[in-house]
Amino acid sequence: MTQDTLALTQQLIARPSVSPQDEGCLDLLIDILEPLGFLCEKIQHNDTLNLWARRGTTRPLVCFAGHTDVVPTGPKDQWLSDPFTPTIREGWLYGRGAADMKTSLAAFVMAIKTFVLQHPNHPGSLAVLFTSDEEGPALDGTVRLVDMLSKRGETLDYCVVGEPTCVKKLGDMIKNGRRGSLTGVLTVKGIQGHVAYPDMARNPIHEVAPALAELAATPWDRGNEYFPPTTWQISNFNSGTGANNVIPGEAHIRFNFRHSTASSTESLQTRVINILDRHGVHYDLDWRIDGRPFLTPRGKLVEALSKAIYSVTGIETELSTTGGTSDGRFIADICPEVVEFGPTNATIHKLNECIGVAEIEPLTAIYCQLLQNLLIS
Repeated sequence: MTQDTLALTQQLIARPSVSPQDEGCLDLLIDILEPLGFLCEKIQHNDTLNLWARRGTTRPLVCFAGHTDVVPTGPKDQWLSDPFTPTIREGWLYGRGAADMKTSLAAFVMAIKTFVLQHPNHPGSLAVLFTSDEEGPALDGTVRLVDMLSKRGETLDYCVVGEPTCVKKLGDMIKNGRRGSLTGVLTVKGIQGHVAYPDMARNPIHEVAPALAELAATPWDRGNEYFPPTTWQISNFNSGTGANNVIPGEAHIRFNFRHSTASSTESLQTRVINILDRHGVHYDLDWRIDGRPFLTPRGKLVEALSKAIYSVTGIETELSTTGGTSDGRFIADICPEVVEFGPTNATIHKLNECIGVAEIEPLTAIYCQLLQNLLIS
């Protein structure tokens, strides 16, 4: 199993699938899944290729989810070897996507193969949901598949997203939720004028400053058992003409919430608007919901995965909701239990991305044992 997973990982890395390109990665995986009895649907939206593949029609439905696309390599001359030539050096497999997340995809598929060969008449159903648009805008990938499945009335019972979640060693962390991301684009409207005649102008920076101070000082919530408190941060502030004698006519501010399930998107929007209005700010405000928070408390999936990790590695895993967003935020709309688990993440998106070869066999074994725990035990 180890050599099969390693070989498949190397084949995936060799395909330069910079987002949103797939470069034949899905076809490699389909070639393994179809002989196992999976009905494979390859679906294209714009430049994005997606795969929904299912084996079986009964419940529960266990799904593995992930992405074939990778981030750009950065300066290739600063890599120790070509980023799309998988190279093993001193026990490490180097290549773009080695950690994020081609090893997970290979381990998913090889774990499924092992499980199906051991249990050809297993109860329940198996599925994979793969996309080539996770590292990019994420507009034509998982969100499209979720919408398609929702319209067909097809829901999942358990889903594992193969993001690299572990910190120091394989098995030390599961992500059982993620914070939501809410962006506001605020345009404060003033009146441009000469700095020597402030009575004939209205400075948008002065006008919005007290409101920004209150927004920065506001405790939005206290978080909960799984999430830290919600945070609010200004990411961009632009105003002025560049001249020192002109009062600007507008100020442009971009801010972001990273919020827990203790606050809803709607409640945060309402509180921001109330603060701006109370300070008499003249403004336009546009919102972008980058992702709603999701949480999978301790339950069957978390326990089954924790037991699988312990049985393979001897590690008592930690539950965490730290980090950015993932495609789990979309899948949670059609699946009550979603977690992320994959290899160590020390080199993701970096030059010389790599994964320890010694992680590959345990990762594949954990995924296989998870299927055993959910469907057989």
